[in-house]
Amino acid sequence: MRQLTGLDAQFLALETPRQAGHVGALAVLDPSTRPDGKLELEELMEMLAERMPLLPPFRWRLKTVPFGLDYPYWIDDPDFDLEYHVRELAIPAPATDEKIAEQVARIFSRPLDRARPLWELYLIHGLEDGNVGLLTKIHHSAVDGMSGAEILSVLLDLSPDGREPPPPSGNGAGDREPGALQMLARAALGAPRYFERVVRATPSTLPNLEDTPILGDIPGAHTLGRLSAGFARRIRARPGPSRVLERTNLTPPRTSFNGRVSAHRRFAYGQLPLQEVKAVKNAHGCTVNDVVVAICAGAVRRWLIEHDELPDTPLVAQIPVSVRTEQQLGTFGNRIGMLAAPIFSNVADPVERLAMTHEALLSAKERHKALPAQLLQDATQFIPPAVFARAARVSFSLAATRTPIWNMVVSNVPGPQFPLYCCGARMVAHYPVSVITDGLGLNITVMSYCGSLDIGIVADREQMRDVWLLIDWMRESLDELAPVPATT
Repeated sequence: MRQLTGLDAQFLALETPRQAGHVGALAVLDPSTRPDGKLELEELMEMLAERMPLLPPFRWRLKTVPFGLDYPYWIDDPDFDLEYHVRELAIPAPATDEKIAEQVARIFSRPLDRARPLWELYLIHGLEDGNVGLLTKIHHSAVDGMSGAEILSVLLDLSPDGREPPPPSGNGAGDREPGALQMLARAALGAPRYFERVVRATPSTLPNLEDTPILGDIPGAHTLGRLSAGFARRIRARPGPSRVLERTNLTPPRTSFNGRVSAHRRFAYGQLPLQEVKAVKNAHGCTVNDVVVAICAGAVRRWLIEHDELPDTPLVAQIPVSVRTEQQLGTFGNRIGMLAAPIFSNVADPVERLAMTHEALLSAKERHKALPAQLLQDATQFIPPAVFARAARVSFSLAATRTPIWNMVVSNVPGPQFPLYCCGARMVAHYPVSVITDGLGLNITVMSYCGSLDIGIVADREQMRDVWLLIDWMRESLDELAPVPATT
C-alpha cells in the first residue's frame, strides 16, 4: 500500500459533478510503418499486458479511509481487468479535426470510475490518411507531467520493431484489500503524523505564505508571511532579505472563462512549426517558452477583443513546473510547483508583448528558485485530512465568484525531437489534454515533438464556444513575430 500525499489528494478533492482531475493526450499514429499496415485493439492489448510490470499506476486502485480521517491509499488492484480500461471507437467519415475533438471532449467530460484503477485508453479508428488515434486518460492524483512522460516512454518505442518485453513481476494477484477496521486503525496510527507533517512544513511554508497558491489569498497571509520571514532570518542569524526578488503584485482581472465551470468541455488542437518558433527566439534573444507564452497571449487577446472584454491589465497565468529530483524519478505521484506570471494580453504590439513576456518570466523563474522546492507540497499539510476535500473545493469555488487566483493555465513541455512508435505505428503528433476548474476555465498546453509544437486547448463548453479560433490566432501571433528577411 502506498499513501497519497496532500498534493496528490488535492486532485481528488477538487472533483465534483462538474469538474474532474484527469489528464492525458491524443496521440495520432500512422500504422503504415507496421508490417500489415494497420493497428488493431488486440495488438495494443498484447503490448499493454506485456509492459504492465513497468506501469505500476495502471494497477493502482484507490482505497479511502473511513470518514476521510486520513489521506487515501493506493493498493495493487486484486481484481484488475485490463479489458475494462482499453476501449475502441470509430469517427464517422469524414473524420474532421472538429469531430475528433468533440469525441475527445465528451470522453474527458466523464469522470473515471474510482472503484477501479484511475485510467482509460481509447483506440480511435477512422482518422484521415489511414491514421488512428490513441487517447490516454489518467488521474492527476497518480501522475504529474514528468511521471506522465515516464509512462509515455513505456508505451512508446524508438523503432517500429519495439523492444524485448520485461520479465514478469510477481504473481499478478494484487494486494489483499484491507477492510474498514484496518483502514481506521491506519488512520488512528496516522493522526500523530498529521501534526508531525505540520511541524515539518511550517519552516518552509509560513515565511513564503504569500507565494503559496490558495493559502496566500487568505486575509492576513501577507502580514503573517512577512513576520514569519523576518523571524526566520533572526533565528538563522542571517541578515538581509529572505527573497531574491520582491513579490510582484499580480491581480488577475475577471474574464468570462473565470467563472463556475459546467460539466462539459471543449477541446481544440493544432500544430506550429518548431523551426519557426526557434527563428523568432533567435531573432529576439529570448527562449522558446517565452515565444509560446507570448503567442498564447496574442491569441487570447484576440478572443477577448472579439467578445468585448479585454482588460486594461495583464491576465495572470498558472505555469506548472516540475520540482522532481533525480532521486524521485520513477516514484510517480506529484512533484510540482506553480509559477504565476503575467500574460500581456493588454499589449497591442506583438514584439513589445514578447519582450515584456521575456522579462516577466525571467523574474518569475528567479522568484521560483528562491522558494523551497517543496513549497506546494508542504502547504497542503496545513489542512487536516478530514476537512481537506471540502476546503479545497471551497477555495476554488470562491475563485469563481471573487477575484481569480489565476486566469488560465499555460504549460510548455519539451519533448523528443525524433520519431517514436507505438506497437510499430509511428507517432505523428501528440496533443495534450489537461484540466480546468472553477475560476480557471482555460488551459493551453503545448508539447514539442519531432519538429512541431503540438497544442491542446481545453475550455469550458459554455464559457468558450469558439475555442477553435485560438488555434488560428496562435498561428497568426507567431506570424506577427516572424523575423523580416534581410534585403540585398
